[in-house]
Amino acid sequence: MRKQKGFSLIELLIVVAIILIIAAIAIPNLMRSKMSANESGGAATVRTLITDSILYANTYPTSGYPTDLSFLGSGGKSPCVASATTACMADAVLACGPGPCAKDNYQYTLTGIAGAAGAGNTDFVAFGTPTGPSQGNKDFCATSDGVVRYQASPAAPPTAAITTVALCGTVANVLGN
Repeated sequence: MRKQKGFSLIELLIVVAIILIIAAIAIPNLMRSKMSANESGGAATVRTLITDSILYANTYPTSGYPTDLSFLGSGGKSPCVASATTACMADAVLACGPGPCAKDNYQYTLTGIAGAAGAGNTDFVAFGTPTGPSQGNKDFCATSDGVVRYQASPAAPPTAAITTVALCGTVANVLGN
């Protein structure tokens, strides 16, 4: 009898089958973990928009809350010179323009709610939605009350952004603080 060198075809097929079974179990869990991380990032960015908007309203009381995302950024100027139209509070990616602005697998809008004539914006709605169906399952919104709310994302963008305080207030799910 000769001594066998190497592996037989059956042994190699068994090893490949075991690797495929492990991959079939691990890959869906990895995708769910990635979606969960994207959703956490989306909620954190909406919290940042709340903070920046309240800071903006305190810094520029005659303007009230920002009209859109571009008011929180630099307006493309470097170095940034703070003013009521370019507050230098958000990075260029998040404050890319009126919106929507994409950052980290979510896209964001910010809508200032106008008050009485000459009173500036009396409220705002920050909204974030995933950029694709595999990026996350939740839309986030917040107003000047500082509460981040979420709802199941109805579809991949472009979904209609929540742009009114009443719509954001009807979203029943409140993110834990």
